[in-house]
Amino acid sequence: MSRFTVLLGGELTVTPRVLSQVTGTRLIAADAGIRHAAALGVVPELWVGDFDTPLTGVDGWVADVERRTFPKAKDQTDGELAVAEALSRGASSIVMVGAFGGPRFDHSFFHVALAARLAGQGVEVLLTSGAQEGVALKQDLQTFDYADGTVFSVLGLTDLEDLTVEGARWPLNSVHVPLGSSWTISNEVSGTLRVSLKSGRAMLLAHPYPAEGF
Repeated sequence: MSRFTVLLGGELTVTPRVLSQVTGTRLIAADAGIRHAAALGVVPELWVGDFDTPLTGVDGWVADVERRTFPKAKDQTDGELAVAEALSRGASSIVMVGAFGGPRFDHSFFHVALAARLAGQGVEVLLTSGAQEGVALKQDLQTFDYADGTVFSVLGLTDLEDLTVEGARWPLNSVHVPLGSSWTISNEVSGTLRVSLKSGRAMLLAHPYPAEGF
């Protein structure tokens, strides 16, 4: 398995969990995502984008990082270009750091949709801001390592068929969840969290480090 991290332009809270997830991976930065490299103590092997975002607090070491520059008028976001580059280099697992938050909700939503598409192609994808992380659900049983009390939601991107959630305060057993339902919002881990889905596309969004008063 070839593991990559893609640094995106959203928010990042550096936690022991994020540092562990990034350790041992190859790194590619998407435009403004390069600013997360110093906080994580890493140096990307490639920096891609149109470089239209003003950067502050980025040290001179970035001059030594290989760049691939794209025009501002293009058909893909800098994040999608970075992910495509990771896939071209053999990625079978991608951690997308900085996937949530920031001023562009459209980019955050796209990252969720991209993760769902890649999961359907057999690529493992983790989206994270440090405070929140998302994993696209597959038509298979998935087990998660969250501590008891961790708040999580299952965000349906389509109607969901035969959704089963075990190891939760409010378990579900082979239920149908229509698109737009809030039924699967704000559950809590109780034991070992396991989720399975017969059909549909969804993301499990968890808060391993919830903000105070969450």
